[in-house]
Amino acid sequence: MADFYDVSLDVATPADAALLSNLLELYIYDLSEAFSVEIGADGRFGYSKLALYWSEPGRRFPFLIRCDGRIAGFALATRGSPATDDPNVFDVAEFFVLRRHRRSGVGRRAAALLWSRLPGRWTVRASEGNPGAIPFWAGVIGQFTGGAATELTRPGNPHAWRVFSFESPPQHSTA
Repeated sequence: MADFYDVSLDVATPADAALLSNLLELYIYDLSEAFSVEIGADGRFGYSKLALYWSEPGRRFPFLIRCDGRIAGFALATRGSPATDDPNVFDVAEFFVLRRHRRSGVGRRAAALLWSRLPGRWTVRASEGNPGAIPFWAGVIGQFTGGAATELTRPGNPHAWRVFSFESPPQHSTA
């Protein structure tokens, strides 16, 4: 599994904007099975919030996932979540692993790296219309927290949302 791979989570910089934009196209294409998203006249889905990840530091956190040094996906996190009124909770806004790396442990390791990088309260939202996401997040969060997460269902359009909430403790250095 992921133990065979070197998985890293690298902060994405403005120089990575084109790369992230391209990866977001693949991600949104995958999600178009569950959500009614329309392609633009230019043949792209687009992601209007991407520039905010560099103009709102402290609120938005863009990361690239690498496997053995090569691009394997991305994670976009925010401070504040549509699933809660708490402005300080972290939220997995978008998370994508290239199909080649799915079911290999890369996503599991990248999620744990994300939560360890930003300790605090977290929410993860998964659409009921994206059936592969529910077992993935339930398993990853259960393993990361030792089962100390809450899970609830919230209404959504066009599908309900499964919302996981948990705490990521600060990492202690042994130096």
